Amino acid sequence: MRRPQGLFILDPETYDLVYAPHREAIGRHVDLIGSPQTSDSIRENTNLLQDAELIFSGWGLPKIDNSFLDQAPNLRAIFYAAGGFDTAPAHRRGIAVTVAHLANSRPVAEYTLATILFSLKHGWRLSRELHQEQRFIPRNAAPGCYQATVGLISMGAVARLLLPLLKPFDLNVVAYDPYLSEAEADALGVERVSLDELFRRSDVVSLHSPEIPQTRRMIGGAHLAAMKPGATFINTARGAIVRQDELIEAAKARPDLQFVLDVTDPEVLPRGHALYGLANVVITPHIAGSAGGECRRLGRYMVEELERYIEGKPLKWQAQPTANPTPKLALVSEAFVSAMPSRRVGAAV
Repeated sequence: MRRPQGLFILDPETYDLVYAPHREAIGRHVDLIGSPQTSDSIRENTNLLQDAELIFSGWGLPKIDNSFLDQAPNLRAIFYAAGGFDTAPAHRRGIAVTVAHLANSRPVAEYTLATILFSLKHGWRLSRELHQEQRFIPRNAAPGCYQATVGLISMGAVARLLLPLLKPFDLNVVAYDPYLSEAEADALGVERVSLDELFRRSDVVSLHSPEIPQTRRMIGGAHLAAMKPGATFINTARGAIVRQDELIEAAKARPDLQFVLDVTDPEVLPRGHALYGLANVVITPHIAGSAGGECRRLGRYMVEELERYIEGKPLKWQAQPTANPTPKLALVSEAFVSAMPSRRVGAAV
């Protein structure tokens, strides 16, 4: 039986982290064309696209537009080991696209769980004060994990993976998502509330919205100023969803609040930026998403999808064509593919 022709196109670091551990497994089903290419090198080696039936990619995928696809007349499927991209041009030509969106959401949910639990202990503030005072610090102002309230903004992939991780703890979970029905909220075990109410009631607020026109600068200073004394705001989504200048002012005005930002706007802040100088702001370098050894999970998802493809079975993580590529805030199925921009290694969804 003839084996399909496959081609790797992605960043070298992504290839090493995501696919190198699985190359032998992929090679059992596919004849690989040449060496792995990058988005730059493939422009100089477009002849490699002529015979490619399968493309294996991730962070560093070139733009999949009509110009690219014209050079890949035999392309049948794209295996994308990351969150998602604009799949409309591929779908118009009948090319299957499968993504590792859910695999990349899992470490974000784990990071969020760890941050929520530590925040409910007021760990950031108490550690800071202990270092400053070098004496025993009163600790009973922290809400702890018993019947505290956690607010989730957008019930997408990450939030839905986070919910079962929160279940062992005695927490109340409230959620804001304009696309979440009352019945679905009941089924998930969350209380549906307005965005303003979520900020007022929550001991920890965690942001999980996609960056789309409707959500850019959605979170403002008034939301943050309304937070409970000692509350924490976590952002693992996108920096542009928050009015960062207003967050800075809120952090200055409310030193009791804690901010944990895995994303900022811009993604790498310039030296001397105001956020670096705020004691109640913790910034991590976009580590919530797949990083290091976790990236192997993305490749494993694609190997499993390849095996289903070879056997003629439905793809589990296939992106579905849609007339409107703009994602809703809610994740309506596991196969949902976000139209958020592709990210580099270590990025989160």
